[in-house]
Amino acid sequence: MMRSMLEQRIGQQFIDSADLKYQAAEQLSKPIAEAVQALMACVTNGGKVLACGNGGSAADCQHFAAEFVGRFERERPELAAIALTTDSSILTAIANDYHYDQIFAKQVRALGQPGDVLLAISTSGNSANVIAAIVAAHQREMTVIALTGKGGGRMGQMLRETDFHLCVPHDRTARIQEVHLLAIHCLCDGVDTLLLGTQEGHS
Repeated sequence: MMRSMLEQRIGQQFIDSADLKYQAAEQLSKPIAEAVQALMACVTNGGKVLACGNGGSAADCQHFAAEFVGRFERERPELAAIALTTDSSILTAIANDYHYDQIFAKQVRALGQPGDVLLAISTSGNSANVIAAIVAAHQREMTVIALTGKGGGRMGQMLRETDFHLCVPHDRTARIQEVHLLAIHCLCDGVDTLLLGTQEGHS
């Protein structure tokens, strides 16, 4: 009985995730496509992508950077991306000497240049250190691609017309993160498609 209940619960998770992806596809396809164009403009002009987020979103940043610097599904020239979540000495120094809210913003100010892109990830849209990073990116004349959920929070309200908001239409963190990963894969696939053309066997 217990195993059957557990299996039913697991099955429902798959169904809920799939339902949200179908729902989000209609809402997010256009802004993701526009964000791909911004990424292309960045990397083809010698720019780089800086990515920031906390917890699971930090893992998404590293996932994105790995696929840009290494590859996604096809061989292509390396693309410049840095996850701002990985250098423990920088993170702990800034958090200790200044404030945890500044751990990404100071890196953006140090590394960001006009024409670069900030990939800012927060399921709530309210992460203070990601918000501070967006402020720093705007100061550096960078474009922001924001991945959020739960209505977009404060991040959604502070984006400029030249930024891109990929807001997952859901309130549950796990579901939002699942769509964020899909959106990241779409960004990588979109850039590869523009660089290399459509691959046989892929729609």
